[in-house]
Amino acid sequence: MKKTCLSVNINKVATLRNARGGEVPDVVKFALDCERFGAQGITVHPRPDERHIRYSDVFALREVIATELNVEGYPSNDFLKLVEAVKPAQVTLVPDPPDAITSQAGWNTVQEGSFLRDVVHTLKNQGTRVSLFMEPNREWLEEAAKLGTDRVEFYTGPYAHGYPANPSEAVAPYAEAAIWVNELGLGLNAGHDLNLDNLHFFRRHLPNLLEVSIGHALICDALYLGIENTIQLYRRQLI
Repeated sequence: MKKTCLSVNINKVATLRNARGGEVPDVVKFALDCERFGAQGITVHPRPDERHIRYSDVFALREVIATELNVEGYPSNDFLKLVEAVKPAQVTLVPDPPDAITSQAGWNTVQEGSFLRDVVHTLKNQGTRVSLFMEPNREWLEEAAKLGTDRVEFYTGPYAHGYPANPSEAVAPYAEAAIWVNELGLGLNAGHDLNLDNLHFFRRHLPNLLEVSIGHALICDALYLGIENTIQLYRRQLI
């Protein structure tokens, strides 16, 4: 079983800051504290309206992050200019429209392949690891491999939704797709609605899972449990 790293998505911290104005809470300090408490990466998802993470935050974080900075987003011209300048360890491409509240689907690489191929090629030439936000669809995953991506990140919203009623049924398509991903020679990440209730079960059924990116649930838990304790609790779910 491969080691699974925890990348903490700090978008919600920026949302809290922006709601009041000013610089409290300090997004950069929070990211550094997450690393100090055991996070193995920091994830941000800047959107065009900068309603949470700002482009300036991404530059500031790149200067100080000691683990891995993962920048998520739709590959618009502005986004691609940002990641070219920042050169994060990983870029996760998501098919979000500009006004999306959160990610709700993965790439259809059959329909979007010609567009994504050039983007993936450009990012890899810049020395950045590329991950595509995907659903457990075999045809789409096979096309993703042909595009030259390094990893895929499973969109786990459907798993989280189905987990309370039937955990085994909810995880089954992801466990099967994880085998395909391994056969295709890709690395595997996952994220969306993973939490302290459903994370360990998911991890146990996907032994080749390399990374999870968790934000909303983790930050909500931290309101009650404290961020240091919360990060340690999530790390234990990945053992």
